Amino acid sequence: MSEIAVSKKSIVVLRLMLSGIFVVAGANHVLAPKGVAKRLIASTMYEFFPSIIEPEFLVIASGVALLIGGFLLLTNQYTRYAAILLLVLLIPITISVQMQGLETMGPLFKNVAIAGALLFFINNRIENVN
Repeated sequence: MSEIAVSKKSIVVLRLMLSGIFVVAGANHVLAPKGVAKRLIASTMYEFFPSIIEPEFLVIASGVALLIGGFLLLTNQYTRYAAILLLVLLIPITISVQMQGLETMGPLFKNVAIAGALLFFINNRIENVN
């Protein structure tokens, strides 16, 4: 495997910019769960969710996890594990809410790009880059 030189600044910028979407989304999930739950309920995938779990509880729980992962990524703490957590959350969110047809193609491919950035942090050990 050959080494590729990557600027430390570019890694820091990527990490800071990437973490923002998770912190904002997590805060939105926690502070306004009814609106997020409404989008989840309206999705065609909602019928596959167990009826035991309340949509608002699911939204708040995922919001807390998004906040934790986002802040860990933001502060460069456990970056690889934060990226794994965020990718594990991003996949069902993308499948359940953003694969609803042509009108969600933009958000779908935004999430694909975000997943690619998370995979960068998962596949590269860069914990001490500040």
